[in-house]
Amino acid sequence: MVKTIVKDPLFLAGKSEPATEADKQIIVDLLDTLRANLDHCVGMAANMIGVKKNIIVVAAGPFQFAMVNAVITKKTGAFHTEEGCLSLEGVRPCTRYKEIEVDYLDQNFKKQHGKYTGWTAQIIQHELDHVAGIVI
Repeated sequence: MVKTIVKDPLFLAGKSEPATEADKQIIVDLLDTLRANLDHCVGMAANMIGVKKNIIVVAAGPFQFAMVNAVITKKTGAFHTEEGCLSLEGVRPCTRYKEIEVDYLDQNFKKQHGKYTGWTAQIIQHELDHVAGIVI
């Protein structure tokens, strides 16, 4: 189900809790909401739809995928940039990394390890900031 986007910076600044298999509907709702906003959004975190769970979704080309309880295990190639956000007005400066490695659970709660570069890596880092309560 497509959900309303939360724009309250105080709510967004709260740290998310680990997700469990009982949270599978949140993944579906988050993917539905991302797909409904693809013309101006490339990633979302569960707190953006009002749920403080460690779940993000990412649009990479024609694909959208979920990452549950994701942790960046390696990062290289720091660079400075500015990012906007569907939940916040304007853009903000931040530091990102060109290459990252991530351990996570997929939407079926199976363990995964991925290596991401460029734009996809940047999206993942932005959304993981969200679940950590970092408002960028």
